[in-house]
Amino acid sequence: MTVNGYADGAGRAVFAAVDLGATSGRVITGRVGPGTLDLVEVHRFANTPVRLPDGLRWDVAGLYRGMLEGLRAAGQNGPVVSVGVDTWAVDYGLLDADGALLGLPFHYRDARTAGVAGRLPEGCGPAELYAVGGLQHLPFNTVFQLMAHRESAQWDTARTLLLMPDLLVHWLTGSVGAEVTNASTTGLFDARAGTWSDALIGRLGLERSLFPPLREPGAPAGRLLPHVAEATGLPASTPVTTVASHDTASAVAAVPATEEDFAFISCGTWSLAGLELDAPVLSEESRAADFTNERGVDGTVRYLRNIMGMWLLEECRRVWERSGAAPGLDGLLSRAAASRPFAAVIDPDDPSFLAPGDMPSRIGAFLRRTGQQPVSDPGAVVRCVLESLALAHRRTVRAAAALAGRAPTRIHLVGGGSRNALLCQWTADASGLPVTAGPAEATALGNVLLQARARGLVGDLPALRRLIAATQPLRHYTPRGNPRDWDRMEARLTAERPGAVAAGADAEGNGEGDGRGV
Repeated sequence: MTVNGYADGAGRAVFAAVDLGATSGRVITGRVGPGTLDLVEVHRFANTPVRLPDGLRWDVAGLYRGMLEGLRAAGQNGPVVSVGVDTWAVDYGLLDADGALLGLPFHYRDARTAGVAGRLPEGCGPAELYAVGGLQHLPFNTVFQLMAHRESAQWDTARTLLLMPDLLVHWLTGSVGAEVTNASTTGLFDARAGTWSDALIGRLGLERSLFPPLREPGAPAGRLLPHVAEATGLPASTPVTTVASHDTASAVAAVPATEEDFAFISCGTWSLAGLELDAPVLSEESRAADFTNERGVDGTVRYLRNIMGMWLLEECRRVWERSGAAPGLDGLLSRAAASRPFAAVIDPDDPSFLAPGDMPSRIGAFLRRTGQQPVSDPGAVVRCVLESLALAHRRTVRAAAALAGRAPTRIHLVGGGSRNALLCQWTADASGLPVTAGPAEATALGNVLLQARARGLVGDLPALRRLIAATQPLRHYTPRGNPRDWDRMEARLTAERPGAVAAGADAEGNGEGDGRGV
């Protein structure tokens, strides 16, 4: 097989996927041939935010440097047909009239958006925003970040807004655009029309010219600039292909589903749980349940909720590792498996868990606040976290099914969380549905295969998924145990924290471990 004159020794085309998560970035090469699909991680680098006097920021220059180093490594691993970039959502950079970046992009966990939603202009309340964008109300949605940002002195010099993957593509190619799966997370995208909402942008007092033309996955984004080619060792003719640049969109594209009615959980720093639909659900019931409608590949809608995911476990591990109080991950999971089941339950989406910090202490404070006996042994804390996540997965999938009028027959759990056998089994037990776990590298696989599809090597979305199901290692979990134990756990949480989980309860009667998701 030859694509643009490039193929490896086995006749497979080689694609480079730049995949940036909340705590690390990777460059992965994917080799695609008839019935074959292989990934090789060629470079990994840290994604370490920096706290400046004005807030928490992303070190985007460091990410760009790591990306260039990774592309150089990719080129040394074989001729590269094209490059694709995916990252998390909602965050952005502002460019001035000369195309210069106006400061490091803010981190979505920065506190500057606190209270912004209550200060929006008339006609831009929660119901009006949902009627247009259909997004879960989260304090870090781009629309709220922008309204906070416009109060800064640099706002008047801003001429172009680029979401994080679009900013990196711009630095690679010089081109300007907005990929739709990421644009749909901003709160300024019309979920029905699939375009920027000029009316809402106007009501908010934002300049329409800030928002660049939209691009669909598979569209060409340009070719490497000469200095980029020199830095990476790749030919200047190397194309950059638009992929589903929101990492969750790429991950969901790589769900190895062979059935039509499936639920998905893209589990990493966040758990994104929901359904793939043909049209958005913009009802008042959906808004009250806090579900989001994000654009997927081929015009699909990712109908889901953001759940605080493996972030809880990773923050606990950071605290324990600093104090030397716990073994490694395998040891923690063994101790969790041996701990008493259903000893304590938390709401993973409690606001106290959002910011970085001493997560074990915050979990203890939540348990005391809700009248529960705190657990202190690290194994017991891990069991509490994983059981609570499994319960949140159940609650979200059931609510999505009720609101969308669907009846999923299986849950596909992809991303780094799919490596956690306890979480996968307990998700099956809690939901009563079989769980297929994997692929762990769903985001990179979606990135690579959307590049390959743009060059005619892969067919439609079902064909893409069949290739993944046939080539990637998957594990299957069957529900076991007494489902009433999970019912009692849900009832305890609802009683102890009124309103916190009401959306899921009412509806019954939603990347790799380093940060898939927002």
